[in-house]
Amino acid sequence: MAGLRQRLGTTRDFLASEPVRVSAVLRLPLIALIGALVWIWEVDHWLPGLYAVILGSYAVAAVVWLVAVSRGPVPRWADWASSAVDLSVIAALCLVSGGATAALLPVFFLLPISVAFQDRPELTAIIGTITAVAYLSVWVFYSKRDDTVGLPNMVYTHFGFLVWMAVATTALSVVLTRRAVRVRALQKVRLQLVSEAMQSDERHSREVAEHLHDGPLQTLLAARLELDEARERHPDPALDMVYAALQETAAGLRSTVTELHPQVLAQLGLTAGVRELLRQFQTRYDHDITADLDEVGKPESQVLLYRAARELLTNIAKHAGATAVHVELTRRGDRVVLTISDDGKGFAPAVVGESLERGHIGLGSLLARFDAMGGSMRITSDPGSGTQVTATSPPEPGSG
Repeated sequence: MAGLRQRLGTTRDFLASEPVRVSAVLRLPLIALIGALVWIWEVDHWLPGLYAVILGSYAVAAVVWLVAVSRGPVPRWADWASSAVDLSVIAALCLVSGGATAALLPVFFLLPISVAFQDRPELTAIIGTITAVAYLSVWVFYSKRDDTVGLPNMVYTHFGFLVWMAVATTALSVVLTRRAVRVRALQKVRLQLVSEAMQSDERHSREVAEHLHDGPLQTLLAARLELDEARERHPDPALDMVYAALQETAAGLRSTVTELHPQVLAQLGLTAGVRELLRQFQTRYDHDITADLDEVGKPESQVLLYRAARELLTNIAKHAGATAVHVELTRRGDRVVLTISDDGKGFAPAVVGESLERGHIGLGSLLARFDAMGGSMRITSDPGSGTQVTATSPPEPGSG
């Protein structure tokens, strides 16, 4: 059940990320209903052969379009193109239907589907007006051309409904547009707050690291040096044991300083930083680690990705009960992608959001940070089947 909810959530997020995908999905059942309507009513079109060709071609094009927008990023012209095709098909079907136009009234529900998700009130109003006027014009034309058809009073009622639908969808688009503006403003504030919080956290970590390095670590190294001289003057197994303990403590403290203020990250880049992080992780914990790390240089989001790697590895060590960990780091276009997977006990990803709501940050804070900074973090996991987390950076300036 948890896996089904996760897949449904992933599908929902995928469709919602590009509104044109929603209209592409909704268009198919409407085309099927139009075909069923004609078949059930046995509508007598003026040009039945041409009508079948237009509707069939439209159905094929709609399927191809759905596949196209589902495979990757949707170009900017996609919304305009799909709306133009919808409007053209509406006009064509009405023209070849002749006096049977009234039976095709459901075809005009293509209007809200093609524009309601675009947040463009002006376009919505224009298309709505054109569609309503075109419907009335077609009826007037055929009523004059064929005296047996006439112009039923119901046509004016239909025209009124189409005008109302144009006004309603325009109003809906205005509301959605204003809400989108407010959401973008809130996202901008959120991004600023997250950025300031990350900078503050980094400053604090750097201050703690410098304090540890200049204070306790130097004191510890000086004590180790004096102890080493004492061992040379007075060899003693007890002193050897103390020296080994100091050596181990100094190494652990130096590792902590590096984690808090990863100088290797600033000097050598993200790949070297993640490699050093994996070395420290393998030293502390008994895990079988495999890594596939491409050289990605020093991306602007390297601190964010490094923190993600550190947090995810820490979670694996504390909670996953895993024996094997695989880490991948690569560049895909203008983004850097970090993937960490384990063979542990897994969990239901929905608990991450619930934990964040209860004030337990951890992984939830990483999700919020990536989202606020323009990146993404996808969690794939089920209880008992391990976990895979894919963290994708925001777009990197100047990347090919």
